[in-house]
Amino acid sequence: MGTQCEPGEARLDPGLSVIMGERRQLINLAYRLLGSLADAEDAVQEACVRWYAMSPRQREAIESPGGWLAKVAGRICLDQLRSARARRERYVGAWIPEPLPDRTEWWEGRPGGAAADPADRVTLDESVGMAFLVVLESMTPAERVAFILHDVFRYSFAEVAEIVGRSPAACRQLASSARRRMRASPAPAMSAARSADVVRDFKQAWEAKDIAALIGLLDPGATALADGGGLVDAAIHPVVGGEQIARYLIAVAGKVPRQTILERTVNGRPGLVVQHAGVTTSVIAFEVVGDRITRCWAVRNPEKLWAWTA
Repeated sequence: MGTQCEPGEARLDPGLSVIMGERRQLINLAYRLLGSLADAEDAVQEACVRWYAMSPRQREAIESPGGWLAKVAGRICLDQLRSARARRERYVGAWIPEPLPDRTEWWEGRPGGAAADPADRVTLDESVGMAFLVVLESMTPAERVAFILHDVFRYSFAEVAEIVGRSPAACRQLASSARRRMRASPAPAMSAARSADVVRDFKQAWEAKDIAALIGLLDPGATALADGGGLVDAAIHPVVGGEQIARYLIAVAGKVPRQTILERTVNGRPGLVVQHAGVTTSVIAFEVVGDRITRCWAVRNPEKLWAWTA
């Protein structure tokens, strides 16, 4: 995609050293806006391309290259969100954000043998939790951008207005509307340790095909979503109810008898990775309330699992 933002180029372009220092921030911003690390990297790369499309004199006139790039990347993400709404209407089954591994579990290679840039790694906190990202998907593109920029990254509403193309007052209203959506779908603040215990028990019950134990670990009103993107087998519609989910999981295990289930950190929370013949086939995130699982998100679309594939 045109000129690359490579660290070595900083020696030739003094301004690039500042830009490379902002790259991690830009990836973090773009992932939260788009829910896809691949799309986030594309958005940041496009912002870099636009930087180099300017003349040296134009670049020198920019007081804050990082601020300029954040503004451009934010606008690119907003455009992508608007077009994504139409694309996702044609998406086969549920669309779930691309899951992220923990930094210590990150695969150190990329397709084609390129090394992973440590700056590309997304900082894992509550704003990348799967429950948080799923609520973001219910927002309009403008609400999502205003909320993430202001409430998560602390941009002023005047700065947000330049990206969204609305007045600061309108952006304030967008962020307020987004907060109401968040409050309507609260993510319980369970400790990671307690969630890990529940997820571990769930893993063991699934491996043992113990349907009674699975039902006991699932809330009666639990919901499970699977994202296969039409590329692999996955439930097209949500599976609702603890018993129904348990029976579905037992059926899945029966179809793939030699699968391996691993405990992993998924978007900063305890989750599971399912492998078959050493290949990651599913990454599952959970919401745990008390001692029971209330929501499961299983990403099976292979295009969303590249960061998990060794």
